[in-house]
Amino acid sequence: MSKKAIWLIIFLMGASLIGVAVIQMYWIKWSVNLDEKNFDDQIVMTLNRVRDRLMDDAKQAENDALDFWRPNAGELFKKEEDKSIVDDLFKDSKSNWQKQRFGYELATMKMILDANATLENIDRKNLETYLEQEFKNQSIDLKYDYGVYSNETSSFFIVNGNYVAQIGDDGRSSKGEENLTFAPSEYQVDLFNTDSGSPGYLKVFFPQKNTWIWRSVRPIMLSSILFTGLIIFCFVYTLYVILRQKKVSEMKTDFINNMTHEFKTPIATISLASDSITSPMVSGDESKVKRFANIIKQENQRMLRQVEKVLQMAKIDKQEFELKITEVNMHEVIKRAAENINLRVVKREGDLQLALNAQKHIVQGDHTHISNILNNLLDNAEKYTERPPVILIETKNYSSGIEVSITDNGIGMNKDAQKHIFEKFYRVHTGNIHNVKGFGLGLSYVKAMMQAHNGQVKVKSELGQGSTFFLYFPFKNDVT
Repeated sequence: MSKKAIWLIIFLMGASLIGVAVIQMYWIKWSVNLDEKNFDDQIVMTLNRVRDRLMDDAKQAENDALDFWRPNAGELFKKEEDKSIVDDLFKDSKSNWQKQRFGYELATMKMILDANATLENIDRKNLETYLEQEFKNQSIDLKYDYGVYSNETSSFFIVNGNYVAQIGDDGRSSKGEENLTFAPSEYQVDLFNTDSGSPGYLKVFFPQKNTWIWRSVRPIMLSSILFTGLIIFCFVYTLYVILRQKKVSEMKTDFINNMTHEFKTPIATISLASDSITSPMVSGDESKVKRFANIIKQENQRMLRQVEKVLQMAKIDKQEFELKITEVNMHEVIKRAAENINLRVVKREGDLQLALNAQKHIVQGDHTHISNILNNLLDNAEKYTERPPVILIETKNYSSGIEVSITDNGIGMNKDAQKHIFEKFYRVHTGNIHNVKGFGLGLSYVKAMMQAHNGQVKVKSELGQGSTFFLYFPFKNDVT
């Protein structure tokens, strides 16, 4: 898949995810607004019902209409002739029912004539009970604050079931916050409306209103976040897999190209040698035939070694290899590997140094594979160096094992390359070095074998400053 196609997929998927997220946010917000509107309607309905019940209390005359009139006649009607008229009306009432009805009408008249007094006579306990009952009927279990406000005194005189101001002659004691204004609340209803206006209003405030409203959409919101997160995770993971597979495909293509070049040279050499042997000028010369036969044999062995590398990595991937565990003298293995690479180092006017400081250098492992590990690392140290190579091999002991470090002055690696160098087929970009051959299998083999020996391999490198590979071998392990 081309880079353009990958970026197009990223753009389309990203735009789709953003669109889905915006739509979900819109519907969640719409749901919240709808719940808020329903909540507002419920509160308005509740306050209207409470107001009606307070109105019924104010007009109730069944039990106290007659008792109400006589002690208050002087307050309501100042003139003596008005009092006598009222007394005559009471006398003319033929039955208790008529007297009660008349008393009810008088109570209504008193409320009209003195609405502030009616507001003053609100029973705070009844008010609290009405609010609790009506909110319960609406299934609203939210904490609230409420108050009754008097336009005459410009203050609240009932707040949360307590009197907080002095109105008229009752002189009620303050038990709450006198300066409470309920400014944030929009829920209020006028009380005891008359033609001349309302003496005050009932106001309710819900401190946790937003939390209560959002709680209703919380399951939908959490589900939306969860599923959107899963989609994003799958999208990111899919992109990761695509990019990784693209990289693996590129590495495999490089591997095939390298393998083709590795095989092309010996095949061409064998072909030329074969043609020479069959030539009449060479076939009669035994020494020439023998020389060309040796060339064919050497090139054939070279190809076999290359094929063996590939087959060996296939066995490692399938865990089909077996280690022949013996006691291995690490210093002896290092010295032998150093001798093999030293010829190439000296030829390039380089220097190979040994600092074998470990006092304990006998480990349990497979001698062949440990030798291959060291040979691979030393081979890379020599190959990936532009200037005359300087290689240092050191050993030191830890309580449970030995560490071997191989330091070179080569081209080094950046941080990104260090993350991938132990992957199969991966090869570091060699800059101006164009004669480096290989399949990209050496370091992946090193890591696989170190893990098989219960050891560790690490690298420390800076671009242009060389690299150091650290190998840790335990003295004892349970591999078989």
